[in-house]
Amino acid sequence: MKLPQFIDDGVLPQGDFELTIPELKNSMLVRGSEGFSKSNHWDSSWRMKLVKNLEKMVEQLSQVGISEIFIDGSFVEDKDHPNDIDGYFVCDRQHLVSGNLEKDLNLLDPHKTWTWDPHTRRSYPGYPKLQLPMWHTYRVELYPHFGQAGSGITDQFGNELDFPSAFRTSRRNDSPKGIIRIGGLS
Repeated sequence: MKLPQFIDDGVLPQGDFELTIPELKNSMLVRGSEGFSKSNHWDSSWRMKLVKNLEKMVEQLSQVGISEIFIDGSFVEDKDHPNDIDGYFVCDRQHLVSGNLEKDLNLLDPHKTWTWDPHTRRSYPGYPKLQLPMWHTYRVELYPHFGQAGSGITDQFGNELDFPSAFRTSRRNDSPKGIIRIGGLS
């Protein structure tokens, strides 16, 4: 699938755009393109590092049966040097609440970074928000979704959005935007 150019707001047009990891590595989100960025400082090497880190996490999720993974955040915007990659994945509620999803993922991850416990968040110099262990290791944050609300992201009226809605709404102006679905997973 060809990834469309950003719209005037610096985000992808509304929709889910499926890319495999190799396609993502070769996409304009990593390489940039003529007229793509608002400046000449597009950081392709940093963006590639983020995708390689994402690839490790996607492989781990795939090994435990997760096949629906979506990414967003400043990485999927016209931002020269995104801070990280944000995203979510669809999982079985019981696998998550039993603690087995976290356990299974940490058996695969050499850094044991899979947790969403707010008590594990740590500060990072220059960042006001405390970050999860996965962010400190990979600069990627992927959250589980099983149909629940509770993303912590609100719309312009203060209503909390679920992950699919939150990730498809621009924080800049609350308008609809596109996201990337990681393809090639079974």
